[in-house]
Amino acid sequence: MRLTLRRALAVGAALALVGIMTPGAAYSQDDPRSCNDLMGADTPAYVVCHWLAKPEEALGVALFWGSDDAAHLRGASPIDGKFIDCSAGACPEPPGGGAEGDENSPLPEGAGEDGAPECEAGQQCSIDGHGEGGDGTVSGPEQTGAAKSTATSTQDPAVAAAALTPAGQAITAAKARQLRVWIDTELADDWKAGTETFTAAVKRIGALAARPEVTGIRFTSQLGYNSTFKTDAEITAFVAAASDALRQAAPGKRLGVHTVVPELACGANDTCKAEMRKRYPLLAPEKIESPLIAGRVDQLSLDTGLLYGGYDTWKIDAEQAHRNQWIQVRARSWDVLAQIAAEETGLVGQVTDEQIASRLSVPVKDGAAQQVNVWTRVQDAQGAVNRLTAWDQLKKLTPIQRRLAAVYDPANPEVDVTADLKKLSEAFGQIYLATT
Repeated sequence: MRLTLRRALAVGAALALVGIMTPGAAYSQDDPRSCNDLMGADTPAYVVCHWLAKPEEALGVALFWGSDDAAHLRGASPIDGKFIDCSAGACPEPPGGGAEGDENSPLPEGAGEDGAPECEAGQQCSIDGHGEGGDGTVSGPEQTGAAKSTATSTQDPAVAAAALTPAGQAITAAKARQLRVWIDTELADDWKAGTETFTAAVKRIGALAARPEVTGIRFTSQLGYNSTFKTDAEITAFVAAASDALRQAAPGKRLGVHTVVPELACGANDTCKAEMRKRYPLLAPEKIESPLIAGRVDQLSLDTGLLYGGYDTWKIDAEQAHRNQWIQVRARSWDVLAQIAAEETGLVGQVTDEQIASRLSVPVKDGAAQQVNVWTRVQDAQGAVNRLTAWDQLKKLTPIQRRLAAVYDPANPEVDVTADLKKLSEAFGQIYLATT
């Protein structure tokens, strides 16, 4: 198989930018490859930061593997190991004779000579008390995706009705462009309005998300940052209620929240961290981590808005704030608890090529975020709308296209939903559809 330059560069860059964590005794304080200075004073002693390849070295590594149409990568040999060569059309017998599970293996307990379970005369065979379907139903021919969608719509009038709404039509248009779809909604106000309002909102969103092309539901934004909630107890109760209700209304769909953790960008600056905890008492890292540990949330989107100028008091510029935040996220292993996404609102209007490259690559490059969500339009306090304009630069980021998601409001199209999604699909692999 011929590897393309794009794939080679992506593989090389990914390998080059992976840092490692080992016991602190392995590295001295004078180690030029140490990045321990980015860790907080409260970081456990056994957690250290060490550059396997510094950011400035990554390009050289990628170019080495990608040069001459990836000749180095294609010429690389696998490590020595235990392999069986079956290229001649027949595989040699492994040492010791036979293979586990071959034709000479004994039949499972209770099986007949032909390998099938033995059944009492006149009775239909079953497993765990269930019939053919495994759940008490008789199995039938496998349905195609279109047939399943049609069957679901026919069986549930609410799902069929949701497909005809503007949001439902936007989902259909996104599917046609092969975009993975997230429903982006806000349930906090509905929850605070009472059980009846909340139940109706969950039912409406659940019917919309029942479509097989919908990946997940982001059910709140700015959690703990805006004025909606005043206490930790309120936030905990809301997230638990929304998670439980949506798991029932839209089983199998991933659930996400959007927020910000200001303390992370302080890095090792204790004065900065203390001030951020004072300003944003609901956004301490351990409080944001709680619903991840509890399994209430499958995706956490972290806003990057504060990184630009929000830390000037402590002489932490935007680049340092970016680096601090994502190293802290990685050190806390949040990616083990949920998918982590960077929420980028600062690419509307006129931006430079360097801003596009750094703001979209830093979270992924540092190994902390799996994707970046980009806002396509932002309205300021005066009502003026700034739009995403850097289309040519975005289209050049093909190797990470699947990691880029556009946050889009189908109620405010630029041209029309179909045309807008066609354009978005040229630069993005996913779409967050704003839904009321």
